[in-house]
Amino acid sequence: MENRRTFIKKTALGAAGASMAMTAVTARSYSRILGSNERLHVAVIGLRGRGKALMDAFTGLYEQGVVVKSVCDADTQFFESSVKQVADRQEGIKPEAMQDYRKVLEDPEIDAVALATPNHWHALGTVWACQAGKHVYVEKPVSHNIWEGRKMVEAARKYDRMVQVGCQNRSIGNVIQAMNFLHEGGIGEVYMARGTCFKPRDSFGIAPDSPPPPNLDYNLWLGPAAYRPYNEKRGHYNWHWFWDTGNGDTGNQGPHQFDIARWGLQKNVHPVKVHSTGGIFGISPKECAQETPNTQTSLFEYEDGKILEFETRGRYTNAEANLGVRIGNVFYGTEGWLELNGSNWKAYREREEQPFAGSGEGAEGAEGAAVGGDPTFRAAPGGEGHFSNFITAIRSGKYHDLNCDILEGHMSSTLPHLANIAYRVGETLEFNGEFEEFIDHREANLLVTRRYRHPFVIPEVV
Repeated sequence: MENRRTFIKKTALGAAGASMAMTAVTARSYSRILGSNERLHVAVIGLRGRGKALMDAFTGLYEQGVVVKSVCDADTQFFESSVKQVADRQEGIKPEAMQDYRKVLEDPEIDAVALATPNHWHALGTVWACQAGKHVYVEKPVSHNIWEGRKMVEAARKYDRMVQVGCQNRSIGNVIQAMNFLHEGGIGEVYMARGTCFKPRDSFGIAPDSPPPPNLDYNLWLGPAAYRPYNEKRGHYNWHWFWDTGNGDTGNQGPHQFDIARWGLQKNVHPVKVHSTGGIFGISPKECAQETPNTQTSLFEYEDGKILEFETRGRYTNAEANLGVRIGNVFYGTEGWLELNGSNWKAYREREEQPFAGSGEGAEGAEGAAVGGDPTFRAAPGGEGHFSNFITAIRSGKYHDLNCDILEGHMSSTLPHLANIAYRVGETLEFNGEFEEFIDHREANLLVTRRYRHPFVIPEVV
């Protein structure tokens, strides 16, 4: 069996294998939609929350030749509303509703899938799709653990599939502008990046185990996760706060800001050291079954000594910096600092209190000094451009055209995974980025992957 180094080197070289042959689409199926030979058929998997946003996003590309052909969820209660939502936005063309994702992958007309499932399904859903010849749009974090993130990269390259990660900041003009400004030395050498996730979360309570509702295929919902009795408090959305299905807010909202922090630091390697501490504060364990911390501080060190900080605050808190950053980033350089709040940013020189560059009003010289390179490069005013970029890359057949390819997503998702592992073992850990494993720490390395429940298993060789 090839070792992890071999696989990582293959990925780093961007080796691409032959793609799986796709079953030909019949003339009759083409005739169902005018110009269907120009169209791309998408299936949206997971129909709550983020799934609704994905349905809106891809139906919004209908005039660009995109059709949402299928919607899928293990819970059938969302079928009726989802079918209507899609049909209303694509001239009455109704998608087929399916409960079993594997049936979606058997459809030869599906070109791409968009995954808005719980985190524990992201990797297997992506690997299966690549093996079936489908392109993938996958929400963050790309994976539930570090090992399976690497398997996703390998699958994308082996089957030559476009896998776009839902880090929409990569397609937002002002964010690209801020990154260009940093990379061109706007605040000198950037030596530290800070990400913040300040989202107050209240207790969601406790409930006894019970039979699953008749509309839910609980076996499919669990998928790769170890079997446990159904509990309504561990299901829809609450799955984020349990280790077997989610990654807490550090791995929920966090990947967006981790991605920006790593991008600003220009780090395409893993850190060599990680420390993370925190806990569940303000919520009694007798009143809430939550496992993941609601307050967490994480610190990463790179081989050159540069630092990435991340803070998760799930209770009452102030904001940070002049822009009142709650979900955002701050960068520190040898000649100043930069704050980024959403897509609004400002830069400050040394100890000066007024910004000298930035986006929007209130920053002197914002329209001139801030721009490094072309601020519209593969960008859009909002995250909408991220979806059209995915379609563009599918049509070009070049993964380098993706604004956030799976390798970028894996590198950024690894950061919250590292933080959570350090938190769970309670120690500062050293990490070997080449092998993607911890140095001399068996307990931590056991958390790099997981045991998979048959038949929902990610193979060693994808």
